[in-house]
Amino acid sequence: MKTKRFMAVALTTALSAGALYGSVATADTLDNVLAVGQQKTTAAQASQKRIDKIAEETSSLLQDFKVVNKEIDGLRVYNRQLEKQLANQLAVIKDLEESIENVTVIERQIQPLILRMLDGLEQFIKLDAPFKLEERLANLQNVKNNMDRSDITVAEKFRQVLELYNFEAEYARGIDSYGTTLNVNGQDREVNVLQIGRIALVAQTTDSKISLAYDKEQKGWVEIDAGDYRRAIMQGLKIAKKQATTDIMTMPIAAPEAAQ
Repeated sequence: MKTKRFMAVALTTALSAGALYGSVATADTLDNVLAVGQQKTTAAQASQKRIDKIAEETSSLLQDFKVVNKEIDGLRVYNRQLEKQLANQLAVIKDLEESIENVTVIERQIQPLILRMLDGLEQFIKLDAPFKLEERLANLQNVKNNMDRSDITVAEKFRQVLELYNFEAEYARGIDSYGTTLNVNGQDREVNVLQIGRIALVAQTTDSKISLAYDKEQKGWVEIDAGDYRRAIMQGLKIAKKQATTDIMTMPIAAPEAAQ
């Protein structure tokens, strides 16, 4: 009986030891499983973080792409507008080039015309009654000197010539007086000249004793009867100087030549 009890006890102890060993082995396996699960969880969390980061970067890149696309669209619109402006500017430049060519042709035609006008005006002044002769010829020469200047446009040159013609036209419509020196009876005398348009050109010495008239046929000054014209010339000089009102005057006027 003792022997059986001993064996039973030994068996029980062995069974207990086996059960204990089995429990220990099961615990080790569970720990390993839990460790592996924790590793997988940690790896999954790391992967999710990487995915989230990639998603954020992708979203940021998408936003940047949209912004860049908008900028590109804006640049395309701007470039199209610039192309239109450039096309318009090229058209304007072409028109200007054509206009310049036309102006060049016109300038080539106007320049000889201006010179002919000046030559004609010079001949006219020299053949006209010699009132303010030096002043008129000086003005003419000034304009002629400008013809060779490259800094003056053809338009300005033409304007100056037309201005001279206007001055000459005004002389025919006005009454004027000025002082000068004339040779009277072989002596230089100070005289007052009275110019009435291109109708009459008379003069009187400053002492009013001698009266003269310009004779176009003789192309010179001739003395006239002081008794007939002395007072009329004096009155005309006052009218020209705005010292008297306009009035009827008797002046020596050359009779027109009879028709042949």
